[in-house]
Amino acid sequence: MKRLYVCILTIAVLYGCGSTRALLTADKTPILASLDLNNVIDDKVKVAIDPGSFTTDEVLFYIPKTVPGTYSEDNYGKYIEGFKAFDYDGKELDFSKEDDNTWKIANGKQLDKVTYLVNDTYDTESEVDDKVFSPSGTNILAGENFMLNLHGFVGYFKGLKEVPYEITVSHPTDLKATTSLQNKVLEVKNDTADVFLANRYFEVIDNPIQYAEPNTETFQIKDIKVAINVYSPNGVYTATSLKERMEKMMGAQKAFLGPIDATKEYNILLYLSTYEPNDASGFGALEHHTSTVVVLPEALPKERLEQAMVDVVSHEFFHIVTPLSVHSKEVQYFDFNDPKMSQHLWMYEGTTEYFANLFQIQQGLIDEEEFYTRIVDKINNAKAYDDNMSFTTMSKNILKEPYEKNYANVYEKGALINMALDIELRKLSNGEKGVLWLMKELSKKYGKDTPFEDADLIDEIVAMTYPEIRNFFDTHVIGNTPVDYEEYLSKVGLQRKAVEKRTGYFLDGENPFIDVNESNEIYIRKGIQLSSFFEGLGIEGGDVLKAINGTEIDLEAIRNIIGQSFSWSPDKQVTMKIVRDGEKMFLEGEAGTPTLQVDTIVPVEGVSAKEAQLRENWLKG
Repeated sequence: MKRLYVCILTIAVLYGCGSTRALLTADKTPILASLDLNNVIDDKVKVAIDPGSFTTDEVLFYIPKTVPGTYSEDNYGKYIEGFKAFDYDGKELDFSKEDDNTWKIANGKQLDKVTYLVNDTYDTESEVDDKVFSPSGTNILAGENFMLNLHGFVGYFKGLKEVPYEITVSHPTDLKATTSLQNKVLEVKNDTADVFLANRYFEVIDNPIQYAEPNTETFQIKDIKVAINVYSPNGVYTATSLKERMEKMMGAQKAFLGPIDATKEYNILLYLSTYEPNDASGFGALEHHTSTVVVLPEALPKERLEQAMVDVVSHEFFHIVTPLSVHSKEVQYFDFNDPKMSQHLWMYEGTTEYFANLFQIQQGLIDEEEFYTRIVDKINNAKAYDDNMSFTTMSKNILKEPYEKNYANVYEKGALINMALDIELRKLSNGEKGVLWLMKELSKKYGKDTPFEDADLIDEIVAMTYPEIRNFFDTHVIGNTPVDYEEYLSKVGLQRKAVEKRTGYFLDGENPFIDVNESNEIYIRKGIQLSSFFEGLGIEGGDVLKAINGTEIDLEAIRNIIGQSFSWSPDKQVTMKIVRDGEKMFLEGEAGTPTLQVDTIVPVEGVSAKEAQLRENWLKG
């Protein structure tokens, strides 16, 4: 009956007159949205939103201020212009703009529809400080590419977030859509327009669409159909060239998750940026329930692009566990313009990031040494943030300072919190239960359609595990006591140890010791550990390099010297002319063999059989 009702109603709204539409009140009929990708005006897309009839004199229309997964106020309404409201006779109605994201329409009982133009965000990323993170942004490149994160195009009316949407997208015939939204017109094979259905506004913003020339591959991971769609402006990459690595990685993820089954399809929308001033520059990904938008530089070599895809897509895919299967009411009923944030970022982002690393060691994609290196990196990275800040307090207040500037710690300390919790659960259960087991149990208890009460989650976790877990959360997650990682590592027979590592003269692997400033001067990076080569010469962070061995330094010269340095012998004499705080200085010394003192994690000698077994349970599942 429901399907038949939607079909008949669609015929009425597509072919009926305005008066027929007016008989249907706004809360009883789908909202019709239309986007015209054919007639792009000054790099802007025209949008129309047509609700049913209102019974109130005043109507509020919104474009989101923020959306789930971004944890920032981006004010997408700033990219809207030419807003108009029309009555059923086609006459304009009066309205006022209340703030960046809100329009108040007078005489709402006469409102037929609203129209406006949308600017994309990619064009402005190099011009503004508070730029939108590219994977949550929008792109309008007429005739070639449209990245439709729909929260930037389609708004909602107050009180109507739970009403279904029908979104008609008119598009060039050679551009095809990739999205998880149900496409009605596929049945009639319309090459010029798509009609997408969403049960409520959350589904609208939760399902991005990328329009581009066909460049898609699909593969099956158990019962999940995965599609990877690639926009590569210069044709450097195809979906076919990236399929093998993604299929292997996601197959390992599914094997790791086991019976957790929250979706039957998953779409990866990859946008490769030219990194020019009018193109995307915020690289990474944004999760959605059944898809992810990934933005990376097209210039990356294939190996590095594939590794970046593994790192970001594995993280985003694990969001099918949380917040898809396990989330609070704040997530289920997200308020896009007055958001109430959940206190559980330690789980939404921390557990997800932890799994993105743990599954690789458990499924044999990386070895123990690489896994330990990643843990040490997170321990060191977390030092850049406030370690005495309650994680639940930070999460609840993440949209304001001083909490917002600590947000990135959810990927560092958040993952480490989960590591410590995992080890503690393993110890208390003699190796049988860990964080993955916990998330499976929470998924069974709640699932994607049943949110938990934000204040009750930790009590639920303690009830299904052990009383000692209450102390862990009270101390390190709700409380502000830093986690002693060495204590937890020792429970699995591991310890941190400083070792000397060989490095290059100017590069530590892919990490340079030098950088270039706005004046194209080469300088020594600040805030990083310098190698024995620089320390031996007396170099300090911030020093500007003017000459090396008599060669004046510019971009071309430093490239040549870096190449030459690979053949330097330890006894080679090196002279440098630098500028430090405006003062010229001359430094000299032997090149030596450059090394760095780095932390690593190694097994404790004479570890007990119990600790060794616990480590095996932790790392191998």
